[in-house]
Amino acid sequence: MPHAVSFQKVSRHFGSVRAVDAVDLEVEPGEFFAMLGPSGSGKTTCLRLIAGFEQPTSGHIEIFGETAEGVPPYRRNVNTVFQDYALFPHLNVADNVAYGLMIRGVGGTERLREAEAALEMVKLPGYGARKPGELSGGQRQRVALARALVNKPKVLLLDEPLGALDLKLREQMQDELRLLQKSLGITFVFVTHDQGEALSMADRIAVFNHGRIMQTGTPEEIYRRPKTRFVADFVGSSNVLSPALTQRLGGPAEWASLRPEDIRLSTEGAEAVVTATSFLGSATRVTLDLAGEKLTVLHPAGAPVPAPGAKVRIAWDKAALHLMGPEA
Repeated sequence: MPHAVSFQKVSRHFGSVRAVDAVDLEVEPGEFFAMLGPSGSGKTTCLRLIAGFEQPTSGHIEIFGETAEGVPPYRRNVNTVFQDYALFPHLNVADNVAYGLMIRGVGGTERLREAEAALEMVKLPGYGARKPGELSGGQRQRVALARALVNKPKVLLLDEPLGALDLKLREQMQDELRLLQKSLGITFVFVTHDQGEALSMADRIAVFNHGRIMQTGTPEEIYRRPKTRFVADFVGSSNVLSPALTQRLGGPAEWASLRPEDIRLSTEGAEAVVTATSFLGSATRVTLDLAGEKLTVLHPAGAPVPAPGAKVRIAWDKAALHLMGPEA
């Protein structure tokens, strides 16, 4: 079976700016794939290249084995859910959901039936007669999702779709999107700058920076075995150790990452000075000065917390220290 999406040395330049720079990428059928990176890293441009809203400057794109470059958006078997929902305010919910079917010439009775089925799928049965202005942000996002799904795309593209929601609703929608994707078996390609979203939802993640992919892997691979300093620092706020500090802590003189939750305050080990503490609820973040370098520890909730200025010793399992390449 061909890949759901395949990029082969794809670039997209805007003048002198290389928004996407020779990207190789493969998304498998039925996969929940996340494109993760900071603003301006190229992830949204890649999504727009899949959708057909942008054309590559060079390289080759395939969607389920078919050449995509030059093919207009309406002829691609993909649909996009946007962060701002992009609903028509003058149409009711049912007509918004059925809009794509109307453009394709589907009859009114069938359109309504398909729209109601899509609304039920996103847990909004009976909402068809309402206007978008009568809905909450979360409900509008569900309508946008139903509008995309009603066309039965092979690939659903989601561009920061949860960014406008509050934290509790965002977490709820993360769970629902994940369950919906697995039940439908549709390939989801999800763009986000939120590391937690990518780690909790995706089967695999591509981490972008400066128009290039720094690393692709499962959430656990990306989190536990980052290949570069950028990936280690961007995904989960790891402690990035310089070669000198790694050597001081008993490892080779190489760049390394050490996750805050893998470090514990101990009666033995390297000595450090507490510079700050911050209560997080489930843990306390303790910031340390170790040989002139900053180190962060997640200290278990309920355990005594040393005050700033206190000298402490730290320890960790040797397997937790992950060596990385020299790339930034």
